[in-house]
Amino acid sequence: MDYKSRQQRLRASLQNTRLDALLVTHLPNIRYLCGFTGSSAVLVVTKDQSVFFSDGRYIAQAKDEVENSRIVIGSKAPMLSAAEWLIANRRGLAGQDLSKGQRLSIGIEGEHLTVSARARLSKTLGASFRLKASPPLIEQARMVKEPEETRLIRAAVQMGASLFDRVVKTIRPGVSESEVAAALEFAARNAGAEQMSFPTIIASGKRSALPHGVASQAKIPAKGFVVCDFGVILAGYCSDMTRTVHVGKPTAEARRVYESVRLAQQAAVDVVKPGRSVAEVDNAARKLLKEDGLGRYFSHSTGHGVGLEIHESPRIASGQADLLKPGMVITVEPGVYIPGKFGVRIEDMVLVTKTGCEVLTPISKELITL
Repeated sequence: MDYKSRQQRLRASLQNTRLDALLVTHLPNIRYLCGFTGSSAVLVVTKDQSVFFSDGRYIAQAKDEVENSRIVIGSKAPMLSAAEWLIANRRGLAGQDLSKGQRLSIGIEGEHLTVSARARLSKTLGASFRLKASPPLIEQARMVKEPEETRLIRAAVQMGASLFDRVVKTIRPGVSESEVAAALEFAARNAGAEQMSFPTIIASGKRSALPHGVASQAKIPAKGFVVCDFGVILAGYCSDMTRTVHVGKPTAEARRVYESVRLAQQAAVDVVKPGRSVAEVDNAARKLLKEDGLGRYFSHSTGHGVGLEIHESPRIASGQADLLKPGMVITVEPGVYIPGKFGVRIEDMVLVTKTGCEVLTPISKELITL
């Protein structure tokens, strides 16, 4: 990964924020900027350098992973070490413009810093510094994937898709949802996955009407839908897919709902191309389901970005203004959830290309009956 270029682009963006430095605390953002994969770190980005702070557990790992940043391993918590460094380097941060009584502006990631952590940081820095919530500069940069990121995402998607056969073979009446999830996750580990992207969703029968029906001890019924939503993390990058299968012969209503969701999903995919708004993608799926009388049962957004995190920007939803750009990787996942009866969701990961899009998920969306 070209961490140097990523940091340079961030510094260029910082010039428009009137911030003297940016305090990066969200671990996926730290990984994106310098390569560190551990669990305790802070990265300070200034107009001319990046300084990485961690603790003694990560001496060797930081030396091996961190790029284009000065490494400081301290005996204190990384946040405190970073604050003390800011105090010690206050004049250098301001350059020749530091005047008496001037307060320096330090950008923080407001969505990723707790109230108590901010209070401690402010107390440590004192009156010479002002904390200011930074715009989501790193998240905005992460929306458009670099070629190497796209390659890693493709590999994660392929691995996840290769596990679907295991799911299908495990699903049968009387087997618990947790057993299906366990077989899937065991196979994922054996295939080389670092971990699952999120708690595996295996929701059967009436539980399929729960959009986030994480696998439970409920038994697969003799007849009904089973929503299977899962993903793997490979080399730090996530995959995400959903297929809904049916145990036993589906009713006419079940077939009709499934087909409506399939067509709505395809309608949304067909909209994905550079320059289109994410709201248009959402509206395409929602419009078709509404026309089929199912709109009120579609209770979530149509998708989200995927990368180092399973949920990233952009959010594919009505009212969102983001425009699709080549290199973005999003999910397209409309669903219908009828309480007390059943639910259906179909989800692909989709890459925005220069001329349109590419569906990365290589699994058929025709209804599978078991």
